[in-house]
Amino acid sequence: MSTFKLVLEYDGTGYSGWQRQPNAPTVQAAVEDVLTGIAETTITVVAAGRTDAGVHALGQVISFQTDRRLTARDWLRAANARLPEDISVISSEAVPDDFHARYSATGKLYRYRVLNRSEPSPLLRHRAWNIYKPLNEEAMRQAAAQLVGRHDFSAFECMPTENDNPICALHSVELQRDGDLLDLSFYADRFLKQMVRSMVGTLVEIGQGKRQATDMQTIVKGCNRSAAGRTAPPQGLYLVRVDYEFGNRRRVADQAD
Repeated sequence: MSTFKLVLEYDGTGYSGWQRQPNAPTVQAAVEDVLTGIAETTITVVAAGRTDAGVHALGQVISFQTDRRLTARDWLRAANARLPEDISVISSEAVPDDFHARYSATGKLYRYRVLNRSEPSPLLRHRAWNIYKPLNEEAMRQAAAQLVGRHDFSAFECMPTENDNPICALHSVELQRDGDLLDLSFYADRFLKQMVRSMVGTLVEIGQGKRQATDMQTIVKGCNRSAAGRTAPPQGLYLVRVDYEFGNRRRVADQAD
């Protein structure tokens, strides 16, 4: 039995999220069906994160075990020959049998893209959240700095959830503008359900002047989802990277930005 790690890139627009569901197209179902066809026996995969409907990935990581005698390159080439055009395997490797795409992860990077201009973009309607009025980016940065650290992030966790541990270590939050596009990047050891989208929604409300930057600390400490801002729509969110440690060396599953 061999264990493989694949890194996926996908456009989540046409899917009801990552996780397999009855009577709905999902990324997991599409990937498992292809791998099962290659292996000629049922393949079940584990993903680093369960992205929601409409959410995209540049570096989603999956792992699976199989007794089919194929190399990592064989899996990559065979999968890409069969996958739909909105899903691609961008790397593949054999890993130790105790590797687990979700539980072995040491860090994840998510990016949220905001199109900040008065005119909508037909090309970005499934790729970014269009905010029509100018945003106060300095206030957003001041508020974002208050999110960094090890906190109970219940204020940004959407229900229902099976998670019973709301503590996350958020290592960094960065805002970068390129013309009309404002990218908000979040790196943490783990994330709660829709946590990034909830933080983005709150930061945007601060940028719009609906809240003060100093409100963020109170929101975090209050641990009450109703006190935070709206949940940003899914189409602006990307799972960019998942980090792992193999032995004493750090391994990064990444796609160049």
